[in-house]
Amino acid sequence: MSDNTESTTTAGQIDTVMHESRLFPPIGEFVAKARISSLDQYQQLWDEAKESPVDFWAKLAQEELHWFRPFETPLKWEEPHAQWFVGGQTNASYNCLDAHLTTDRRNKAAIIWEGEPGDVRTLTYLQLHREVSKFANALKELGVGKGDVVSIYMPMTPELAIAMLACARIGAVHSVIFAGFSAEAIADRNNDAKAKLQITADGGYRRGKVLPLKETIDAALEKSPTVENCIVLRRTNNNPPMQEGRDHWYHNLMERASSDCPATPLESEDSLFILYTSGSTGKPKGIRHTTAGYNLYVKKTFEWVFDIREEDVYWCTADCGWITGHSYIVYGPLSAGATTMMYEGAPNFPAENRFWELVEKHQVNILYTAPTAIRAFIKWGDHHVEKHDLSSLRLLGTVGEGINPEAWMWYHEKIGGKRCPIVDTWWQTETGGIMMSPLPGAIPTKPGSCTKPLPGILPSIVDEENQPVEVGHGGMLCISHPWPGMLRGIWGDEERYKEQYWSKVPGSYLTGDNARCDDDGYYWIMGRIDDVINVSGHRLSTIEVESALVSHPAVAEAAVVGRPDDLKGQAIAAFVTVTGEASEELRQELRLHVRKEIGALAQPDDIRFAAAVPKTRSGKIMRRLLRDIACGKETAGDTSTLEDYSVLVSLRDEEE
Repeated sequence: MSDNTESTTTAGQIDTVMHESRLFPPIGEFVAKARISSLDQYQQLWDEAKESPVDFWAKLAQEELHWFRPFETPLKWEEPHAQWFVGGQTNASYNCLDAHLTTDRRNKAAIIWEGEPGDVRTLTYLQLHREVSKFANALKELGVGKGDVVSIYMPMTPELAIAMLACARIGAVHSVIFAGFSAEAIADRNNDAKAKLQITADGGYRRGKVLPLKETIDAALEKSPTVENCIVLRRTNNNPPMQEGRDHWYHNLMERASSDCPATPLESEDSLFILYTSGSTGKPKGIRHTTAGYNLYVKKTFEWVFDIREEDVYWCTADCGWITGHSYIVYGPLSAGATTMMYEGAPNFPAENRFWELVEKHQVNILYTAPTAIRAFIKWGDHHVEKHDLSSLRLLGTVGEGINPEAWMWYHEKIGGKRCPIVDTWWQTETGGIMMSPLPGAIPTKPGSCTKPLPGILPSIVDEENQPVEVGHGGMLCISHPWPGMLRGIWGDEERYKEQYWSKVPGSYLTGDNARCDDDGYYWIMGRIDDVINVSGHRLSTIEVESALVSHPAVAEAAVVGRPDDLKGQAIAAFVTVTGEASEELRQELRLHVRKEIGALAQPDDIRFAAAVPKTRSGKIMRRLLRDIACGKETAGDTSTLEDYSVLVSLRDEEE
């Protein structure tokens, strides 16, 4: 890193104060077997897609998906509404299951699952097809049909994936809600979606305790008048009350269900699922994804980014309650015929080596996890990693938010043994699948950069006046052409969809993130648009200051926000979690460290030590709440996605 504080700010652009010059070319052994094995090959593919995006995706759709009826029009685009593969009929459940049953994958492991207590199950593609077909018939028995919304609130068991695929099989729209939300949050989502049926479990295991999921659902259903029936999986045998006429045991329904359930031919633009997100700001919104475009996009991006091979065991550590689980545990891997692993529990139970124990036990080849988890692993200590043989790993990935360079280097050295490429992926719930990422056999990586856009993705970076920014400066990241995996709207709120994503930059999808592009055409995500701090006329990215803080050996995690300042416009407030003891000496040392790493302009005015920072349940830092604390304001807006409310309480107590 070097000091770049002398740069001047053009109106609306964001100064970059951090430079990362380390470059890691693809490793020869990896390149030799890679699907895309050179920068030239990537560039050729990307140029072909740029020249005619519609033809590019149309050709892939014909080749990669099964069609009950071929599509007639590849794309109908009337901003902000895209319709892909119009006139065609397909089914995502068919593409994930039936498509493999006439191939050698018929008896291949589709899902390897381990529960927190250590119970293990493996389902082949043939077995998974049977279970999905039976559960689809169980749904039909309870009156669920095409277009009905099914709410799913379950632990990370195979039955969660089975429920999703069964809904897709009959054209029902699933709404998966992470099994940690409150009854109030579930009811809000059920009512917004007008859910007809609820699926849950008696409980789930988390850090050795049983989560009473059915009790939470009972409270939610008191306020969910559209829900007619509730299916309950027996997971923990904690005997919850069952309401006669409404509640049905999963196993009873499955015992009498037929395993013959042909997939329903669905229109390309029929809704596949709703996924509610509030991210780090505002009221939850139901992001709507449709059948064919989403299915194609997650299949191809999964194959490109993870360079999947037939023999691979692939593990994405996310929960199916988030888009990462939808796209890269269920629909992407299964459409590609991969073996996908699921794990029910926490990464630090019964001990902090749990993930590495699982990698060794199941001989995992590809690991896809979050920067938040990586920073936790660093904090817990290398000795947990060193107990295990991780030589089966050949590729690592990150997802959720930008990864700071020092965490990237730890992941590269300690987990990858300096031999595994890292795919640092940028994408969103709204985009459906990965938008920017290294292709591991083709694109040299830089710690902290998501490198280049995938084929068919055309990004642009503009300032507040919608003018392109200079190379090396930051601005608002936009996507300037439709892509198949894009959201089709916000459920029941057309105006919010237009206002949030399409009103500010005409002709482009506004991602809500800031980014910069360097001289090599590499993209660097600089945080949310709201996370820019204006210090003495310089617009600084929070993620760069956070990266400088985390590069200090005493810091496990850092979150940075701006607060009003009479002299500078905004001051920098940092919330820091340390690996050892906090002290006034360390506070001063960290200020000087940031000054040395990226310059005086970025030196934090306030440094507050915290046991943890508030995060969403998917691991993203809720900077909106930290801004309120830094400014001494009451917390406003939705907090239903907050993972641990006590973190917020302890920060407030510290203030007082």
